[in-house]
Amino acid sequence: MRFVVVSIRDRVKQLVPTQVTTRVKESLVDYGVRTSDRRPLPDFLIIGTKRGGTTSLWNYLIQHPLVPRLFPAWNTKSAHYFEEHWGRGESWYRSHFPTERQREALSKRHGGPARVGEAAPLYMFHPLAAQRVAALMPTVKLIVLLRDPVERAYSHWKERRTHGIEPLDFAAALAAEPERTAGERERLIAEPESFSEPYDWYTYRARGRYLEHLEPWLERFDRQQILFLPSEDLYRDSRATYGRTLDFLGLPAYDLPNFKVYNDRRSAPLEPTVRAELTDYYRPYNDALRQRLGLDLDWADRSA
Repeated sequence: MRFVVVSIRDRVKQLVPTQVTTRVKESLVDYGVRTSDRRPLPDFLIIGTKRGGTTSLWNYLIQHPLVPRLFPAWNTKSAHYFEEHWGRGESWYRSHFPTERQREALSKRHGGPARVGEAAPLYMFHPLAAQRVAALMPTVKLIVLLRDPVERAYSHWKERRTHGIEPLDFAAALAAEPERTAGERERLIAEPESFSEPYDWYTYRARGRYLEHLEPWLERFDRQQILFLPSEDLYRDSRATYGRTLDFLGLPAYDLPNFKVYNDRRSAPLEPTVRAELTDYYRPYNDALRQRLGLDLDWADRSA
């Protein structure tokens, strides 16, 4: 005789019609908006970089008892307000965060300050995000993960490839980037409530010019509000990098049983000629970044 094990979640899906699930979700979203005046804005944002470990760091942080998840529970790590949903307004944005009462309950239960945030890697790269965040949350703390831009670009391409969005090989995708993304940044500025999939999907090379995308943030926020973390430090010593982040956020130490890597994508090594071209391309940008931030970034492009 053959037995089939069905999980409780699968059984619920079988019993609950899709329409009911949709109505429940809509009700929760509506509840969040209606109670938005009781939901403080976040304390911190992880603003980048894409494919730099933001998902891993976010998942480490929400395991801390004083860092609640977004609301409703199916939200993963971001409301994407400052780059995709700007037109929905502040009440909609606030609806994603816990109420003041929930924050107070956490603080009382765990004996420390609750810290609420979100992680959206496109924030750092979006041309209007810095000024929007500064206008709404001038005292927010910002966390920036910076990965070797050559590795970041290749990882970005692998992600798009895995999702069935990128038909081109990596070298061809790099060559096609200028044409694919032409005018998209300007359109985002001219049409403030618009969103650009090509600007998000196909900017493999452009996203690695970190300093030009960080300057709007550096101009608007005190350096003490920004924590720069080399992604390579997170990969080599997740525990220590997690501890630095807790200190920056004013959270008590909290040990995790393990530091699972999220969204890792294994593949063949990057083709040497493409690596060499990108390394040369990024060298002046990375030198300027090191000088501006005073960071020791252990990347292969360091000038002699």
